Amino acid sequence: MTCGDGGVGDPGGDWSMFSGPTGWDVKLVAIGNAPSGILNVLIAGGGTQIYDIVNVVGGMQKPLVESNLIEPLDTARLPNWAKDTYIRDFLAPGKPGFEFIGYKGKVYGGPTILQGDSFAYLPEKTGPLDSYGAMFDPKWKGFVALEDNFTTTGQKTALYLQKGKLASIRDPANMTPSEIKTVIDFLIEKKKTGQFRVIWSSFEQAVNLLTSREVYVMDAWEPMVFAAKKKGVNAVYAAPKEGYLLWAMAAYVVRNPKRSKEQEQAAYALLDFMLGGWYGAKITLTRGYMTNPAAVAYAKANPKDFSPNEAEEVAAIDANVKRKFQAGGTWQNRWPTHVETYEAEWARFKAAT
Repeated sequence: MTCGDGGVGDPGGDWSMFSGPTGWDVKLVAIGNAPSGILNVLIAGGGTQIYDIVNVVGGMQKPLVESNLIEPLDTARLPNWAKDTYIRDFLAPGKPGFEFIGYKGKVYGGPTILQGDSFAYLPEKTGPLDSYGAMFDPKWKGFVALEDNFTTTGQKTALYLQKGKLASIRDPANMTPSEIKTVIDFLIEKKKTGQFRVIWSSFEQAVNLLTSREVYVMDAWEPMVFAAKKKGVNAVYAAPKEGYLLWAMAAYVVRNPKRSKEQEQAAYALLDFMLGGWYGAKITLTRGYMTNPAAVAYAKANPKDFSPNEAEEVAAIDANVKRKFQAGGTWQNRWPTHVETYEAEWARFKAAT
């Protein structure tokens, strides 16, 4: 089985808990999370003949379905699906999160990870922070870093402007062309004053910015804070009053008419495994994300796989992310209605001097 992964779905290279019972090995290949990049891998790169599953940040079913690249999921073939209360609570049809796994009423992705993003900061330099406004505060001019991504930086900025009544934005998750322009104009104005030290584009770069203390405030993913802490830096992941950027990873079955029935069964078995307790607990522990309801119970009940301290950490992370979903915010939109405008305006922001 070959699985394309967006960068956080690797359980430390150990797939033995799946391979042992099924006899199928798993080869994991990093393919990134950028929507255009994933489309290129599957179309131009011949990925439909290579990958059985792609596990990436969800929400881009529209281009994948319209390009005939993924299969609808038969959830009845996934025993763990019906047990997953997070799917029912956050990702069911009619809920905003459904857009991360479904399209036009059909389910296409298995949610392997759920998370709410905000920003990281160094309290030794800034004191406590609780607003995205910190990224734009002149007090931290030259010590702020943003992610090179319009679906994260752009949407968090829109949420900040909306909640602070600094701009008229109806829905930060799906802005009109004029609303997008307003957000980018705001970011360009800040950029021209020297507010942003750098626009980062990789996990390692972002962690280094924190550990070197080159920046004090950074639009970031929570695992970057975990990584910085492991290197002895007291970084904090903020609980912003404006809310979180909520999202989910989705594991899609790649459409391949030449796939045998046996391979198809193996793909479903791998998907179900990724919705199960061991895999969920492993990813929660190593990445800091909420995965599935079985993770906490599995870690607690299996000390041979997870020490008592690790089980406690899994439970704490799960509770922390659940709190984010209860706090709310805005769901990340990977394929907004005016996606071409988003891309063009983001390019304008990056080019501004």
